[in-house]
Amino acid sequence: MSTSARLILIVCAALLSACASRPPPPAPVAVKPKPVFNYATQNFSPAAEDVLFRALGLVGTPYRWGGNTPDSGFDCSGLIGFVFRDAAGISLPRTTRELIVMRAQDVSERNLQTGDLLFFATGGGSRVSHAGIYVGEGRFVHAPQTGGTVKLDTLSKAYWQNAYLSAKRVLPANLARNP
Repeated sequence: MSTSARLILIVCAALLSACASRPPPPAPVAVKPKPVFNYATQNFSPAAEDVLFRALGLVGTPYRWGGNTPDSGFDCSGLIGFVFRDAAGISLPRTTRELIVMRAQDVSERNLQTGDLLFFATGGGSRVSHAGIYVGEGRFVHAPQTGGTVKLDTLSKAYWQNAYLSAKRVLPANLARNP
């Protein structure tokens, strides 16, 4: 038998024996435990809960510049106005520029509570151009752009961290909850 024939025979035998062997057991996968939130011990008022659920319920509604109802669609300030009027009976200014200067408690990012309003300068600089509703756990609901829909987003994204300006608390402190 030639050397090349022996080599082919050895390779074929090796391949056939490899196919007949058992695969190695899967490597153990480390599962990061999910945090456990105990909302039962937190001050979760009906007004904050209503704002939270109303805002989340509008996720997927089409964006429309100047829109302020679920039927017509929303822009960011129209969404905020609708949610607070519908869920908490609170009438707010119509534009982001009016919202950011209204008389309401300023809130630091580390002290955000459900229902707080978030303000962003999406065009750079320090001029407000966008707003959303904080819903807890580092997330907010907003109507971001033409052609899009109302979204649930996270403040941990670099884009929002860079654009973040400030926050205001519209609900009285006893009506908001810590996330």
